[in-house]
Amino acid sequence: MRNLIILGLLTFIGWSTAAQSTDLARLEYTYFPQKNSDNSFRRLRAFAALPIRLKKEGSYLVPSLEYRNVHFKYEDPEAFDTSDLDRFQSFTATLGYTFKFGNDWRFATNGGVKIASNFSEGYIDNDDLIYTGSVIFIKSKEDEVNDDAWRLILGLQYSTTTGFPFPLPIINYYKRWDEKWSYAVGTPKSNLKYYLNDKHEFQLFVTLDGFFANVQNNFDATPSNTGNDNIVDNISMTIVLSGIGYEYSITDHLKFYVYGGHTIRNDIRLRDRNQDDVYKINETNTFYGRSGLKFTIF
Repeated sequence: MRNLIILGLLTFIGWSTAAQSTDLARLEYTYFPQKNSDNSFRRLRAFAALPIRLKKEGSYLVPSLEYRNVHFKYEDPEAFDTSDLDRFQSFTATLGYTFKFGNDWRFATNGGVKIASNFSEGYIDNDDLIYTGSVIFIKSKEDEVNDDAWRLILGLQYSTTTGFPFPLPIINYYKRWDEKWSYAVGTPKSNLKYYLNDKHEFQLFVTLDGFFANVQNNFDATPSNTGNDNIVDNISMTIVLSGIGYEYSITDHLKFYVYGGHTIRNDIRLRDRNQDDVYKINETNTFYGRSGLKFTIF
């Protein structure tokens, strides 16, 4: 039963940071070039969460902090100045609450604020602020004797950057049916895992990645078109990728990991204040890689 409580709690932490993970801390570096281009993305991410046990059994407050630094080497020749698109940073703070109810069920809700911008003006303005919130229901069971476990996640998540005036659905199903195998199906990640032993595991995966940030010094993306008002207000990147991953357990709770693959969809856009597309940056699919360290209870 203790493992079920931890599983539900950490699953909630993962969703509250918009990623399917069971980590309390993570330090990660991501790199992918743009094919047929000199452009490339480099991202450093640091994340930490601190569950606080409350008096009610199985209930927790979960504050978390995350920092991302995106270096976009924009080398393609354009009609506009790309220097202000070189560096983006984000700072995210969330606070969640979760508790058990019924048979094997857990409810979780969280809210947070993110500051994401190129900070070209040297200060924070209102357009840099992004607000998020989610509600999640988690049902999980495990049989430790037979290495049989499953987890179902259902919920809604809202962000002021999606362009939709309503919450988006969350659904994910995880199943471990054997000592050596497990799978997960849903968003933002689906995978098939093979556990070689207690130290080494491998996986095939399909997942979402990306970022959103305000562009403080707005500019016209098509300055040569007289009368055209394509003013860039923000940048959005949405990536769908597939590949293989490897994890090595340094200790029972500290893991090194490396993932490599290829994008299926490479959608990088400059958008206006209404979240309408203004300019599409190179959309050719390309190699993707990331690696890091994570601290997890499992």
